[in-house]
Amino acid sequence: MTDPQLADLRKTYAQRTLTEADVLPDPVRQFRTWLDEALAAHLDEPTAMTVSTVGSHGQPSARVVLLKGLPEDAGFLFYTNYDSRKGHELSAQPLAAMTFFWPGLERQVRVEGRIEKAPQGMSDEYFQSRPRSSQVGAWASPQSQPIASREELEQRETEVLNRFGAQDPLPRPPHWGGYILRPHRIEFWQGRPSRLHDRIVYEQEGNGWQLSRLAP
Repeated sequence: MTDPQLADLRKTYAQRTLTEADVLPDPVRQFRTWLDEALAAHLDEPTAMTVSTVGSHGQPSARVVLLKGLPEDAGFLFYTNYDSRKGHELSAQPLAAMTFFWPGLERQVRVEGRIEKAPQGMSDEYFQSRPRSSQVGAWASPQSQPIASREELEQRETEVLNRFGAQDPLPRPPHWGGYILRPHRIEFWQGRPSRLHDRIVYEQEGNGWQLSRLAP
């Protein structure tokens, strides 16, 4: 049964428009333009994105992670534990989707593409730039694995602190590093009144991009 309290929640989108003439020929550069506007608007967590993967039985899974770079303006970079659920799923099926939503700008971006591991040197450099507490956490957490209690996690943290002592920065764990999504499809969505939203999609075609408009 429809919940009236939820069903009646709606917002009219009317801040901006999006036309084919508004966008750049390259979608990653266009994404950078929108991201810069999100940063300038001081939105909460403007680099947060939902990363979706698929398991061996076809079951999708999704989680929010933070974008950490746009290498060579040709990919989307994030970091994680390679032994996590997403890490195992990406190992078996190196395809993923990313979704950015900036409600303050009434915008959404959807990215689809192939995943590859970031170069080790890139992962090393970023890991050693993180706060030491985050470095310790990466060593201590068996991400996505069952644990008996919060106390077990805190004990693992203590063991890492004892192991490395005052060493700073810590070395990067072999099970932790970056992934780069190389896109083959990117869609830009701008909210409009009457739910007649603007949707501009880029699809890879050879060495270039084919641009088209989608119905909302």
